Amino acid sequence: MRKLRLIQWTTGKVGKLSLRAILDDPRLELAGVYAYSAEKAGEDAGKLCGRPSCGVPATNDIDALIGLDADTVIYTPFMADVAHVQRLLESGLDVISTNLFLNVGGIQGEVKERIEAACRRGGSSFYITGVSPGWINAMAVALTAVCRQVESVSIAETADCSVYQSAETWLAMGMSLPQATPEVIGTARNWLRSFYDAVERMAAALQFQLDDLQFFIEFATASQRVDLGWFCMEAGTNAAVRAGWNGNVNGRTVVRFQLTWYLTKHLNEGWVFEDDQYHIVIKGEPEVQTRLRFIAPKSWGNHEWDTMTALPAVNAAFDVAAARPGVLALKDLPLPTAPAGLWSLECS
Repeated sequence: MRKLRLIQWTTGKVGKLSLRAILDDPRLELAGVYAYSAEKAGEDAGKLCGRPSCGVPATNDIDALIGLDADTVIYTPFMADVAHVQRLLESGLDVISTNLFLNVGGIQGEVKERIEAACRRGGSSFYITGVSPGWINAMAVALTAVCRQVESVSIAETADCSVYQSAETWLAMGMSLPQATPEVIGTARNWLRSFYDAVERMAAALQFQLDDLQFFIEFATASQRVDLGWFCMEAGTNAAVRAGWNGNVNGRTVVRFQLTWYLTKHLNEGWVFEDDQYHIVIKGEPEVQTRLRFIAPKSWGNHEWDTMTALPAVNAAFDVAAARPGVLALKDLPLPTAPAGLWSLECS
């Protein structure tokens, strides 16, 4: 098997982990690394992701990266740059993105037209695996294959977020505030746009023509003062959120994504939380219920959980390389898998 030559685009929380995955995968060869910050330019890729030096320096020279004769870019920046992606696709590079392009309105309208045109010019493919949610979307729609009738598909995500040390995130989501003002709800709605995207993509894969998508949100309040060391919530202030999107057809919800995130279980409203991170329910014939629980090794720090964002993108590289040119949807690719057999050979 010919190795695929990959470029890692940025080395932030997710990019650092996908860079490790590229270096660790015997099917792949690291061709180059794009450094967003000038400080990282010239640094060895291995050093940037906690691996031994590999002889591949990071650079912010896009023309130099395009000239490396690579196959695919793993695109993981915090903010998407459509002009950059156009240049990569027009050069013939496939692009696999964990970024949902929400800062430019998502992959729709003019943005989608620009990317499709770039794919045509370069004979390349563009695929989004997503951040949160991401991989779970493909899993949920794949489970419908056993059904001869499907009325609705829903995903419920539950997460204890007390270890996610980002005070700015939780303040923006309304945590520690005494009430949910229209401004807070509006900000939360914008932050949760990725779940809107997930519902749209699942509906498209299932061939539902949605009439509308409805946002819903509610908060639960702390029953006592909770000090996490890096974030404090007084009694009576918001400490948990339940929100999401309903995709509707003829007034009936056919695709739903709900998240429940909490910073404490000490809540006035008495919310009860599932131990499983995901609960998928397919109403149909037969009804399908699936629960997923991820158990991290003790060695993982807070941001090692981003591994589950990075790996689906890296593991999709060969399938994207074999796919048609253009913007790819969930139905265009098989489910990505890990090269477990090759990993075991490497370790033997």
